[in-house]
Amino acid sequence: MVRREDELENRWGEKYPMVIKSWRRKWPILSAYFKSPDYVRKAIYTSNAVEAVHWQFRKLTKTKGGFANEESLLKLLYAGILKASERWTYPVQNWNLTLSQLAIHYPNRLNDYISL
Repeated sequence: MVRREDELENRWGEKYPMVIKSWRRKWPILSAYFKSPDYVRKAIYTSNAVEAVHWQFRKLTKTKGGFANEESLLKLLYAGILKASERWTYPVQNWNLTLSQLAIHYPNRLNDYISL
């Protein structure tokens, strides 16, 4: 039986050897994420503020051919951050269920922050 890591290496190993090496080294940590239910993974991913900002910036700039100057780019990014920040106030869906699953899978990690 071929493992997924081997499939990944067979397909991309020649082109991206350092990435594959990094994935193999960190697989025990990464695989814990993939073992979580969908709603837990979504809460973890969507709560990553840096990724959210990068996604917003890519969305704004990918269709632009260029900018007249640095100030025009900064204005566009600033307007995008204002728009994106509206969504960051939305509650996380299934938060109580997600929190209970995190408490089960990672015992004692949340004790200092919340009381369950």
